Amino acid sequence: MRLTQSWWSGSWRSGSWRAQGFIAIALALAACSAQPADSAARTAQAPARHPESGLPVIPLTITHGTVRHVFRVEVARDSFEQAKGLMFRTRMGADEGMIFPMAPAREVSFWMKNTVIPLDIIFVGTDHRILNVAADAVPYSETPLPSAGKVSGVLELNGGRAAALGIVPGDTVNW
Repeated sequence: MRLTQSWWSGSWRSGSWRAQGFIAIALALAACSAQPADSAARTAQAPARHPESGLPVIPLTITHGTVRHVFRVEVARDSFEQAKGLMFRTRMGADEGMIFPMAPAREVSFWMKNTVIPLDIIFVGTDHRILNVAADAVPYSETPLPSAGKVSGVLELNGGRAAALGIVPGDTVNW
């Protein structure tokens, strides 16, 4: 208690070293406390990135009746990222995938050239409902797997995942 009292005793007007020290410490603490809040805000705004592809990772939800399935998906935004897709990947987590947004909506076909793992390719219509599912697409196959109409996005999940979760045409997909 005595140390605190003597540290505070010093005139603000006199410019004593104690007052100057207090001001320096107060400014340093204010600067330190502002940085974590700013960096936390920046972290919250920056999308997560996939460690292998570097693509942004976002949440995606498929709703089947009253059941919701949540995935973390990479976003293949441009034609280069979409052309590469999941080629050469040797593994993917159970609740991971890749979404290919299509703007403008259009009919598409996908193939499995240079794709090592089996995939379920889910074609999402303009109303965000699943049009069709190309289940367990065969690795390395160059057979075209077409959409059943215009799509606003195509979702790739691990092969067999759609059937295991009961995901079917008509289910809603939001990202």
